[in-house]
Amino acid sequence: MMSFEPGKALSSAVKFMERALITVTLYTRKNCGLCEEVKTELAQLQDEYPHRLVELDIESDRALYEKFFTLIPVLEIGPYTLTAPIDRRQLRVTLGAAIDRRAQLDRIGDSKHLERVRRGERLSTADRLSHWLTQHYLFLLNAFMTFYVGMAFLAPVFMAIGAQGPARLIYRLYSPFCHQFAFRSFFLFGEQFYYPLEAAGLAGIKSFDEISGLTDLNNPRSVDRLRAREFIGDKTAGYKVALCERDVAIYSGMLIFGLLFALTGRRLRPLNWLVWLFFGLGPIALDGGSQLISQFGVSWLAEGLPYRESTPLLRVLTGLLFGMTTAWFAYPYLEESMAESRQFFLKKIAIAGSK
Repeated sequence: MMSFEPGKALSSAVKFMERALITVTLYTRKNCGLCEEVKTELAQLQDEYPHRLVELDIESDRALYEKFFTLIPVLEIGPYTLTAPIDRRQLRVTLGAAIDRRAQLDRIGDSKHLERVRRGERLSTADRLSHWLTQHYLFLLNAFMTFYVGMAFLAPVFMAIGAQGPARLIYRLYSPFCHQFAFRSFFLFGEQFYYPLEAAGLAGIKSFDEISGLTDLNNPRSVDRLRAREFIGDKTAGYKVALCERDVAIYSGMLIFGLLFALTGRRLRPLNWLVWLFFGLGPIALDGGSQLISQFGVSWLAEGLPYRESTPLLRVLTGLLFGMTTAWFAYPYLEESMAESRQFFLKKIAIAGSK
């Protein structure tokens, strides 16, 4: 015969009531008189409409502040939202509707519904990690860009000090992501910072054709591209960076904008897509595309588009424009998404802390 334990029964009933309570989220700030009035009204309605009150200080997050500072007090009651001014009649109607809706969902809900409710009130390790990422994503992006470009420049440093093993490892790691043609790369510790092909038409500097011997002097356009990719350099010419000039400029441009975005408090608005198209994508597509098409070796193309080889200056300028405008187009949208996620996690943290 089973025994009846009043203590356990009471504990189960309390846990059931806590689980059945709807959550009322109040977005507030210090010294908000209207917020205090709403809290008083909610306290007076607690017996009639049982609920759990969770307060979120909008000054704890910049995005919350910018979203709500002209609207507070703001109440989220289940799926419903109330903004100031809020009176008792509105609270009664909204609390009643939210409680009825929650009760109906609990009655007809299956195990998946109950699991969603449970997850919504529990703060997991994944939640904490995700919340941390929404706060520090920009730092991580900027750190990655710094590391990615910095490691490319570290390869020639290793070569110069005789550490060929680490240097060649970096070149191999970067090779799937960049063509690494030496005639389109920067060089360190040599006579020049770059060695373009003779076809680039830059006077007064040594060309890649001269330092490498990989071009048929009777046909300056016949550079062996596979060997030019493998060419690292020597003590006289210096050693090439593991990323080409244009890639260095692209990732540096993204880093420059990322730092500016951080310094402005992530407040810059997204760049218009037409501006990105014409000033970001357009120049790099024109420079790189015309170069590529002109080198196909098709006679009828050569009539309208003579063979051309871009210069280091054009590669850097178009790369910087593309990198900066692409980041300017993407980062503000990413911040909007992260701000929404931060609001979700801040609310969930507050709910978990109120239990």
